[in-house]
Amino acid sequence: MLKPVLIDSNILIDIFSNNDEWFQWSRDQLTMLSQQTQLFINPIIYTEISIGFEKIEELENTLNLLPIKNREIPKEALFLAGKAFLKYRKNNGAKSAPLPDFYIGAHGAVEGWSIITRDPRRMKYYYPGLDVISP
Repeated sequence: MLKPVLIDSNILIDIFSNNDEWFQWSRDQLTMLSQQTQLFINPIIYTEISIGFEKIEELENTLNLLPIKNREIPKEALFLAGKAFLKYRKNNGAKSAPLPDFYIGAHGAVEGWSIITRDPRRMKYYYPGLDVISP
């Protein structure tokens, strides 16, 4: 069995929006992974995917159809996200608050999980030991 996988919001948005370019890859990856390990999202991912739904009940009903569990972000991951953001700022990053990717990457790193994403650049740079599944 593979280690658990944290699903970045872009993967779920691909599926929920039937994205022309990425739907097939994202769906196939989640189908394969769901047969081999546990899949998770966290509150940041939940927030990002919620924008595609009019009502919370719609989002909840959709998530209940998938083999995905919710997991809170541990304090250690929140601390690590802050350190990654500090590194970002020292490298002339323009944002004044941590980006969602910092929280998501730190969560995966602290738990020792893999992350599936279509945008691996930040994950690999700020969390070099993180196992990233990407196209």
